[in-house]
Amino acid sequence: MYQNQQQHPKEETSSSWSKEKDAVGLPGGIAIVIHLLMVAAILYGFTSGMIFMASLLSFVLLFTLGGYFTVAPGESFVLMTFGKYVGTVKKNGIFWALPWASKQRISLRTRTLNGQQLKVNDSIGNPIEIACVIVWKVTDTYRATFEVQNYESFVGMQSETAIRHIAATHPYDSDDDRAISLRRNATDVCDDLVKEIQLRLAPAGVTVTDASLSHLAYAPEIAGAMLRRQQAAAVISARQRIVEGAVGMVEMALQRIQERKIVEMSESQKAAMVANLMTVLCSEHSVQPVVNTNVQP
Repeated sequence: MYQNQQQHPKEETSSSWSKEKDAVGLPGGIAIVIHLLMVAAILYGFTSGMIFMASLLSFVLLFTLGGYFTVAPGESFVLMTFGKYVGTVKKNGIFWALPWASKQRISLRTRTLNGQQLKVNDSIGNPIEIACVIVWKVTDTYRATFEVQNYESFVGMQSETAIRHIAATHPYDSDDDRAISLRRNATDVCDDLVKEIQLRLAPAGVTVTDASLSHLAYAPEIAGAMLRRQQAAAVISARQRIVEGAVGMVEMALQRIQERKIVEMSESQKAAMVANLMTVLCSEHSVQPVVNTNVQP
């Protein structure tokens, strides 16, 4: 036997997704005691000549023995009678319910979905390869059982759809520091991914606790070109810093010479000095110094 308990507060509104309710089966200890008493009555009936009563009790005993079920930690059982949802048993232990009640086991443990690598186009059309790991669990057994055909397949398909959508709305990389890119802003992308997957999996009673990218790369057909592009961008950035540093050093050198009045230089001499210093400081190779001995007053 089982009884329906008070529904969760979120079930009070008709617009709520959840229709899950708790059901409590008859504790297994009480059911075992009842069955032992039935065995004793059957034995007494056969020994005292009450064959019909003993036979009837034997039939009832054998029929009701099929009502036992055990709920382990992290599991639940969805109970149905004649196609009607009765409730969900989440309390651990051994219980007994009517033998004709359908009992479907639903795991409440946290699970991990290791998604396969997907080939998609990012927001600017570059083909990329992306994969992610999703941590999820069932929190509403009613929706997981009755709202979708197979909640595990539903999780896999909707997660893949969400990953494709997120990849298509963000660039793989961006020169704009304010833009969110897949490579540079992995934390923000994963936060958006969790929200996207959770929205899609709400009808299945599934809660997503975490999502992270496990693979992210350009597709092989453009990987070489993109590598050269990244190398060129790195070279340009390095050159800019070198030039900025060289200009500062030349400026400081001219300023110190003038402040200390080491030597008086004309504008043409200053220009020649700047050119020589910039050549020395910005050159990729070692510069061989040339000493000019033809000094004119």
